[in-house]
Amino acid sequence: MGEAEVEALPFWTGKIKIWPLTGGITNRNFGVEQDDGRRFAVRLGKDIPEHGVMRFNEQAAARAAARAGLSPEIYYTAPGVMVSRLLPGRTLSPEEIRAPANLPRVAALIKQCHTGLGPYLQGPLLAFWVFHINRSYGAALRSNSSSLDAQLNRLLGVNEMLERRLGPVEVVFSHNDLLPGNVFDDGERLWLLDWDYAGFNSSLFDLANLASNNGFGPQHDAALLEAYFGQPPGAAVWDAFRVSQCASLLRETLWSAVSEITSGLDFDYKAYTAENLARFEAALAGLG
Repeated sequence: MGEAEVEALPFWTGKIKIWPLTGGITNRNFGVEQDDGRRFAVRLGKDIPEHGVMRFNEQAAARAAARAGLSPEIYYTAPGVMVSRLLPGRTLSPEEIRAPANLPRVAALIKQCHTGLGPYLQGPLLAFWVFHINRSYGAALRSNSSSLDAQLNRLLGVNEMLERRLGPVEVVFSHNDLLPGNVFDDGERLWLLDWDYAGFNSSLFDLANLASNNGFGPQHDAALLEAYFGQPPGAAVWDAFRVSQCASLLRETLWSAVSEITSGLDFDYKAYTAENLARFEAALAGLG
């Protein structure tokens, strides 16, 4: 089905070879090589309103990121379709992201996103306020039986506490989904991929999201914050970072619980919910 959709796109100017690309649980990805040797990545995905994934927003963010030099060039878009340059190289593993040689590079990439993307953004764009998102997930879960039924009221109460504790924030346009698979190394430099959840948000969310998605320990957290801010973080930054980590892990937990109900993809969402709930509880216990 997916390959037929790719082959039917009006973008191609010659014969093509198509193969699936791994990764992504909100879309389908394919590599394409044209008979002139040019190689492309094709991304197929419909809007997913229950997760706030709207493809007009993703495509606008990806176009801006390409113009800012953060992501590969975009050659063609249509509703639910995006064709970009297929980069040589590979995604980094969590261990590689945490490595002392790479962590400053990743911090610089996030900083470039936060400070360099703004001039290239155009048209209507979404916000990504994690506490609102968590409340929305909570409302969806209350309307359906889920694996979090017994804990949902407590989790949403914690969400309200975290929002109050975070307080005022610096708002930037951020990526908001810094899984290791979205940081790509072509052998010379790093790129950011997959802008499904991009939107205006606290600058600390991306940092906390990167840490919570890549197995950071206290030493990695400290190195990341110092690299991003150019100096060791003060107590207020540390507290906001920890709060943002908890909020990020809670969002991932609720996202997975909703996906258990709504997604048709072949993925063990129930196990993913349990895994992220355990990580959230550990982070919350360490918040103090």
